[in-house]
Amino acid sequence: MLEINNLTTTKIDENFLKEIAKIVLKGEKKEGNISLAFIGPNRMRKLNKKYRGKNRVTDVLAFEEKGLTLQPWSQELQKVQGLGEIVICLREVKKNSKRLNEPFEKELARVFLHGILHLLGYDHEKSEEESEKMKEKEEKYLKGIVKLGNE
Repeated sequence: MLEINNLTTTKIDENFLKEIAKIVLKGEKKEGNISLAFIGPNRMRKLNKKYRGKNRVTDVLAFEEKGLTLQPWSQELQKVQGLGEIVICLREVKKNSKRLNEPFEKELARVFLHGILHLLGYDHEKSEEESEKMKEKEEKYLKGIVKLGNE
């Protein structure tokens, strides 16, 4: 399940994002809840500084939900366990899409996919090999998104 909190004035197609989450979670054989927030650049800069020590705006941050250890017998709880929260700065997504000469929807999909993959344990900053694996996953899932004209 995807819970979306849009704190900006930009209209977002929530069904498009829910479809992306569904595609990725199914592809990775995972289940769980994701919280997604769209915020402005000032708030994103503060979060990036607080959690990553970088005093600049970024396009996406992902906060994996940790600390909940479930027993093997609690299968139903595991199905509804929260995976974490993804925070996206739409202004940065718009800037990226212009710089890359890509449609806004495609860049938003890429950034959201990137965040989901982080919640699932992928980390491009860990090693070059992990970075390549994550990039391959992003490309694979981007190709499977119907709205982007890939099918």
